[in-house]
Amino acid sequence: MVADSTTALGQRLRKAERRGHFWAYVLIAPLFLFVALSFIVPLGTVLLNSVYDPIIPDNLPRTVRALDAWNGPRDQIPPEPVFAALAQDLKVAVQDQKAGAIANRLNIEESGLRTIFMRAARRVAAQEEGPWTSFFEAADPAWVQPLIWGNIRNLAAPTHSLFFLSALDSRRLADASVAQQPEDQRIHITIYLRTLGVALTVTLACLALGFPLAYLLAHLRDKTANLLLILVLLPFWTSLLVRTTAWMVVLQKEGVINSLLQALGLIAEPLPLVFNRFGVVTAMTHILLPFMILPMYSVMRQIPASYVRAARSLGASPTTAFLRVYLPQCIPGIGAGGLLVFILALGYYITPALLGGSTDQMISYFVADNMGRSLNWGLASALAAILLAAVLALYAIYDRIAGPGNLKLG
Repeated sequence: MVADSTTALGQRLRKAERRGHFWAYVLIAPLFLFVALSFIVPLGTVLLNSVYDPIIPDNLPRTVRALDAWNGPRDQIPPEPVFAALAQDLKVAVQDQKAGAIANRLNIEESGLRTIFMRAARRVAAQEEGPWTSFFEAADPAWVQPLIWGNIRNLAAPTHSLFFLSALDSRRLADASVAQQPEDQRIHITIYLRTLGVALTVTLACLALGFPLAYLLAHLRDKTANLLLILVLLPFWTSLLVRTTAWMVVLQKEGVINSLLQALGLIAEPLPLVFNRFGVVTAMTHILLPFMILPMYSVMRQIPASYVRAARSLGASPTTAFLRVYLPQCIPGIGAGGLLVFILALGYYITPALLGGSTDQMISYFVADNMGRSLNWGLASALAAILLAAVLALYAIYDRIAGPGNLKLG
């Protein structure tokens, strides 16, 4: 009888646990759907676009198959059947209004191919039959040179690494070899280094300004600390665009700072404080400073004051007690705040775009430019994917060094 009661009690307990789990999943389902739709799906789309490029195989299928069947050396011109296949594909592309998309894709790989391709596309509809090799040669002599055919063969597969090569200032040539871009087109690595430099500068500036303030907040009376903490959080209640625009007003030649310095007689001419690196770093530091202060403040509040007093009572000087007792215990907050500010600074777009000059734009500007103006979504996705990989690598290094159980204090 006792065993039956125990079994029934266990069954009711398991049933109650399953019911609790079910309702827990129901409660988190809206949040999961929101994260999936707003983060996971766009992120997956970006990663897919960086390697998936079906324009050529989808719109020139006969040409791709004919090139694959021929499979000749890349320094030779393909035979007549390949030209005939291209003519058939071009007629269909013109009829379906896809010729422009094909030409644009080829032009991304080699400037000038759009003109060559569109000239042949306009003429092919009036040509009933071959020989097609002489027809394309008459349209443009480039068709009997390896360049355009090598690029078509490079794009024959729906997935490739060409966008990542371009994001790293390299390219795949018509002969399938990989080489650096021309010197005047090698911009992306420089932009990545600039982005890292600006993010590191902003992080160090936030640390220099935020550490004393966090220390002050952690050692004031609760009432005063809470009042000052509200002032720290106040920028969160203002739009990022508004704050950036306000800095434009403050830093411009007729702005508050230049006007004040001229009124005090410290300068004769207005200083160039905006549309340069100084304006970008200043505004980003102001905007990101709370993200540095809050993690350090939360850690400093947990450090007992008795530790420093004990070190002082044992003969340590104030500087020694701070550096060897207090500061090591602040490292988790410094690391968390620094990582948060650095990652946020890497992806900044609005502030550098409004306050920076042409040499101050960060990688996010070029991602937006390739998506909105150049319409090169594949390159934009590759640039974003590399930035994402860098952020994940940075977090992995941080977790390895300063993660739970890894950081040795004292």
